[in-house]
Amino acid sequence: MSLFRPAAFAFILLATCPSVFAQSPAQEEAPGPVRYRDFGAKGDGKSDDFEALAKAHDFANSKGLPVEADKGATYYIGGADRTIIIRTNTDFGTARFIIDDTDLKNSSANVFQVRSLLNSFKPKGISSLKRNQPRIDAKLPGACILAVTNSNEKRFIRLGKNQNSGSPQTDAFLVDEKGNVDPRTPIIWDFDQVTDVLARPIDEATLFIKGGRFTTVANASEGTGYHARGISIIRSKVVIDGLEHRIEGEGDVGAPYYGFINISGCANVMVRNTVLTGHRTYSKIGSAGMRVAMGSYDITATRALNVSFVNCSQTNDIMDSKYWGIIGTNFCKNITYDGCTFSRFDAHQGVTNATIRNSTLGYMGIRLTGSGTFLVENTTVKARHFIHLREDYGSTWDGDIIIRNSRFLPPGGGIPSVIGGSNDGQHDFGYTCHMPARIAIDGLHIADPEDPKGDMGPAIFANFNPKLTDGSYSQGFPYIITREVILKDVTTASGRPLRISDNPFMFRDVKVSGL
Repeated sequence: MSLFRPAAFAFILLATCPSVFAQSPAQEEAPGPVRYRDFGAKGDGKSDDFEALAKAHDFANSKGLPVEADKGATYYIGGADRTIIIRTNTDFGTARFIIDDTDLKNSSANVFQVRSLLNSFKPKGISSLKRNQPRIDAKLPGACILAVTNSNEKRFIRLGKNQNSGSPQTDAFLVDEKGNVDPRTPIIWDFDQVTDVLARPIDEATLFIKGGRFTTVANASEGTGYHARGISIIRSKVVIDGLEHRIEGEGDVGAPYYGFINISGCANVMVRNTVLTGHRTYSKIGSAGMRVAMGSYDITATRALNVSFVNCSQTNDIMDSKYWGIIGTNFCKNITYDGCTFSRFDAHQGVTNATIRNSTLGYMGIRLTGSGTFLVENTTVKARHFIHLREDYGSTWDGDIIIRNSRFLPPGGGIPSVIGGSNDGQHDFGYTCHMPARIAIDGLHIADPEDPKGDMGPAIFANFNPKLTDGSYSQGFPYIITREVILKDVTTASGRPLRISDNPFMFRDVKVSGL
């Protein structure tokens, strides 16, 4: 079965609210925002204020009141097994928060979790689904995000040093109260069975979280389990605006992080004007018995729909390979970067539709798996490949790639290619693997390095399978090759023309116009 390729691409950006903290009528009658000092927070950077912060939010949640941090305060948050629940608008302002991860009771307990006022539930009657099905037969109280699973079917059977037996087939999509599936979040698999389904209602109002200067004092654990000690978002319609996160105390050893901002099981989330930090890279012995780097993230998103990052950046050098790529995502739809400077864009176990515009990406570049339309516009990429299709998941993109008015600045050492990846057709990834069916490039400058041989210009495609050099090669799991490449206004610094590939036989049937 191939990954679904939707007919049209669209994404949702949350509308800008005229007042970031516009209150509901109930809040307008309230005496004012809840403050941490009223619940015993010292704000001196030494006393542990974890419990006081939690009590303040519990009270605010019960009364429907916003929360404001005290100006000039520095809140120390220790390692207790506790999570602060946020259900109302919160203004952290310029207050500082020290999150000490050196002595934790529970490394997987987030410090904050943004939750809905509405309860999730398991709708009845959904026993199977068809790819691109326009409607489900279920009674819903209103618009919901549905997460469905077939635990008897495995997808994304990973290859390489982190090899595994795959993940249960899963999907997430938006439906209205009548069961109509939002065409912007289509069902991408056939589900012969639905072994689990969860519906999370969409709140009517947007929740805003503003400001905050957070510093994580990093763990020094020799373990490999992921730490989750940040802000978990499991509510739809959330805006994070003006937050900063930094990291101190990273040493020679440490466990990886699952994301200071973790977005999961929700839709319509925007992170804007935010500064984050890449985590130092540590290694372990992987499932294949070889040493492998442990991915460590400041942003993660899982089963999240319509997620945008606007005017965001990171504190460390986007070209410094000591720090892992800042984001990791799984099973998402409609992810957008706009005006961001990050070390990478990444889609592990598939994204359906994504856009990068007005951005700069560093040494890890664009790491892609998924389907739909992938648009890159007015963006600079400083990696070996402009787009790298992840080989551990089959280097698959079942759809189209569009590149407009962008710059490709590969590092020296080797001949760069616009599209990189690898698939020898011998591994079952749990789906048919596709190269992008159509690649359209309208405006791309490649700052290719000088080639000592003097005659090798950059390539459209890397050599995805060096063994595939004639018709005698047999693929157990055929890899579907690109049909068409359209080139317009593609230039190179060296003046050498763009080539098809170091493996012309593999791409012999690709229709290329504009060379």
